[in-house]
Amino acid sequence: MAAPPLRAIRPQLRNDLNRARAPRPLVEQSRKGQQVNRKPKKVKVHSLTGRIDDRMMLAAFKSVKRNRGAAGIDKQSIVMFEDNLDQNLLALMRDLKSGEFYPRPLRRVYIPKADGRQRPLGIPAVRDRVAQEVLRRLISPVFEPKFHDDSYGFRPQRNCHQAVERVLELHGAGHIHVLDADIEGFFDNLPHPVIMAAVAAEIADGNILRLVERFLRSGVIEDGVRKPTTVGTPQGGVISPLLANIVLNHLDGQLHEHGYHFVRYADDFVVLCPSAAQAEEAKRLVEQVLAELGLELSASKTETTTRKRGYSFLGLAIGSQAVTMRRQSVEKFKAKVRELTPRKANLEAGVIGRLNALIRGTANYFATRFSRCSRQFLILDRWTRMRLRCMKFKRKWMTDNHRLRVKHLKRLGLLTLRDLSQPAKVA
Repeated sequence: MAAPPLRAIRPQLRNDLNRARAPRPLVEQSRKGQQVNRKPKKVKVHSLTGRIDDRMMLAAFKSVKRNRGAAGIDKQSIVMFEDNLDQNLLALMRDLKSGEFYPRPLRRVYIPKADGRQRPLGIPAVRDRVAQEVLRRLISPVFEPKFHDDSYGFRPQRNCHQAVERVLELHGAGHIHVLDADIEGFFDNLPHPVIMAAVAAEIADGNILRLVERFLRSGVIEDGVRKPTTVGTPQGGVISPLLANIVLNHLDGQLHEHGYHFVRYADDFVVLCPSAAQAEEAKRLVEQVLAELGLELSASKTETTTRKRGYSFLGLAIGSQAVTMRRQSVEKFKAKVRELTPRKANLEAGVIGRLNALIRGTANYFATRFSRCSRQFLILDRWTRMRLRCMKFKRKWMTDNHRLRVKHLKRLGLLTLRDLSQPAKVA
């Protein structure tokens, strides 16, 4: 029997398509007259703009002030913004609620990475940082309940130490094979349509969506030239970590749905499996999901390994025997000490104060109940004292150890990593 011509089929196809697009009631009658329950339509969040008020604006500014940070392209510092705080916040709130807010371009700066390369940062103006914090406070409560429990980055009551403890817990349960994954230029390569689709999946407030898109497309000023930002979310922005979690929550869901255990901190994550074959399967799944997001794994930094062989996660070296500072973390500490103790400068109280801030921060991060960094701390303390003696006597000579002893440096107020780590170990 010959098939009917295409022009005779088109009206029927059009009718079927219209019926498919038409809204369906939640309860319909079946052919036998029985009620059939249908899945309710997803409800998005509306009217977030109406929640912006004086208290939220002030709280957002206080949060930006606590985090400090440099001035943006307009060279207005936090102190300068605070000098006329009431008027600045009132004008900013009016622009945000009316949809007339347009962020200024970011100021491009570069910071050195452990591998010798430079990481690009985009520094927003103080006014824009406050606006981003307001936006973050509006959006975060919508997405926070939807995030996976094994996502630890930039979330309330969660931190890096909890993420590492979860990794060790999974190792103890027999998941000793690891996919140590690294996304190639995550923040720089994340497509804007992917970000907007992920945000719009839960939020229907058009003003909020336009604000997110304007922040993404605000551009950067580099060497006095404005460059458009057509892809990526700038590192240094207040809202960027939240957008990263929103996008990568899709990856979390796929890993969970396929039965894999993982721990993620922003774009840094590991997948833990009981066998090498499952780790390879997890890698293929991650590559597939990232391709859907317009991303890919870094071929040079992604590997399947085991706990016995060891791997790095969140600045720590995790092995079968202990958790210690990874080599790059040690070199980063030394680089900062070198910067603070140039031989051409004088050994003054200010130098000791800046060194103590670095030492205290390093000890707070690496001296935990699950890490074993005592030997590394001892070596770094000796090396730091050597740098101070070189600074004092303008040379490096063994006899200078007797001229400026440890007790003399302690009298100057110098802290040590070893001493600061002891209370953490006892607790």
